Order: sequence, then C-alpha cells, then structure tokens
Amino acid sequence: MAYQRTIIGFTEGRRAPNIKRLSGKLMNLKRFITIVDLQARAELKAEASKLSLSYLWWVLEPLLFVAVFYVVFSFLLDRGTENFVFFLMCGKVPFLWFSKTVTQASSSILANKGLIASTQIDKVIFPYIAIQEVVYKQWVVFLVLFVMALFLGTAITTHWLWLIPLIFVTYLMIVAISLIGAAITTFIQDFRIIISMGMLFLMFASGIFWDINDIQDAYWRDMMLMINPLAFLIDAYRKILMYNEPLNLYHLSYIGAASVATITGLHIFFKRANTKLTQYVLQS
Repeated sequence: MAYQRTIIGFTEGRRAPNIKRLSGKLMNLKRFITIVDLQARAELKAEASKLSLSYLWWVLEPLLFVAVFYVVFSFLLDRGTENFVFFLMCGKVPFLWFSKTVTQASSSILANKGLIASTQIDKVIFPYIAIQEVVYKQWVVFLVLFVMALFLGTAITTHWLWLIPLIFVTYLMIVAISLIGAAITTFIQDFRIIISMGMLFLMFASGIFWDINDIQDAYWRDMMLMINPLAFLIDAYRKILMYNEPLNLYHLSYIGAASVATITGLHIFFKRANTKLTQYVLQS
C-alpha cells in the first residue's frame, strides 16, 4: 500500500526516525503524529491518482449521497420539508465522517499484515492513519456545508463558535469508536460484518432523515439522545447551522469525557497487547 512505501521511505531519510528503534515502545508524540500524517497524505495521493476526478470526489461523494436521499424522501415519499436538502446535509456529512472512519480504521491493522510481518511498529498507528485520511477529506466537505449555510441565509452569529468544541468532540468520539473497532476486528474478523450492519442501523436511527425533536415523548427523546451520541451530535450541528441555537454543554462534555477515557484505555490496551495483536494478524 502507499503508506507502507512511505513508512519505508520515511525511515530511510537522513533526519527520519528509524522505525525499528521504535519497536516495543510507544513512539513519542511528535514522531507518531509525523508518521501518521505522512502515511495519510501518501494514501490519499495514491487514491486520487486512480480516479479521473481525483480530489473532486471528496466533495462529490457526500453531495451525491444527499442528492439520492433527497429524491427518495422529498419526491418519492413526499416527506421533504423546507430547506430539506440542507437538513439532510447537516445529518449526512457528520454521519459519513463517522461511518467511513470507523469502517476503514476497524480493518486497518489486518490490512497491513505485510508491514506488520516485517516490522514491530505499534499497531495503534494504523487506525490513526485511517482516521487522518478521512479528516483530510472531511474538512473540505465541512467547508461546503458552511458555505451552503451562508447561501441559504443563515447568519454568522456567536453561536457558530460552538462548532469548535462540537467538531472536536465529534473527532474524539470517532477516534474512540475507531480504536474499539480496530481492536475487536483484529481478534474477531467477523466483527466487520457487525460494523457494517451497525452503520446501517445508525443511519436510520440517528435522525439523518428525520428530526429527533419530532419525538413527542420527552423521556424517549432524551433517552435516544443519551444512548446514541451520534444522534445528539447531528442534532447539535442543525441547532447551530439551521436554527442558531446553543448546545447542551453538559451532554457535549459528557460525550467528550467518555471518549477521552475510552481512548486512554485503548492506548493502554494496544501497548500491552502489541505482541498478541501481531500474532493474530500473522495467523489471519
């Protein structure tokens, strides 16, 4: 793969860290971020070189998704509302970020069997490379989302500042779920099927095509937002970009804190299970 070649090239550079010297210990943060960034950009470049429209697909793919669902729900099912396209985009853009990252990161360790067989690099780096790949694509899509909000007449107010912690917490949650998926899938490859089915369920249960605030019973509405943090985050993007409303800071902080705790625990797990993960990958 492209980032396998980049790792080899990176380790051969005059000032580059020797990847073998990183064996058996967690890379320092600077080296870790540098390698992740290099591999992510190399993979994106290789992917874009295979497509006629290259990087333009970063924007076209989510827009095509929105267009398909808009036709189905607005015309065929006659369930569209005012500004329904933007309503869909506010839900579909964060969901695609979540689903594509978790799906790709969950299989990232197994996908690098050849590299794992030749080096002792910490396995946690592979999910992060997948996460970073999607981040590079996502900022362009979010930019399109913000431009569309302005085009539809949404005024930029101080409420837009809530986008900073909202996007950050979304990223933390995605990292946490991605690391869980990567850890489980490495030991149980069939878990990839569960992830695919789970994404399908979340697509319909997270309020992408419908407004979760339409649930009349306050208890069940709050329960849905509590057990499905993705639904809360999608609703939060709509509150800011469509309605200029503030967020529930307590709920947002809860998701962020839970994500940080999960990430910390998974890093400890990956460090202690590094050798065992290698064995499972090579035997797969």
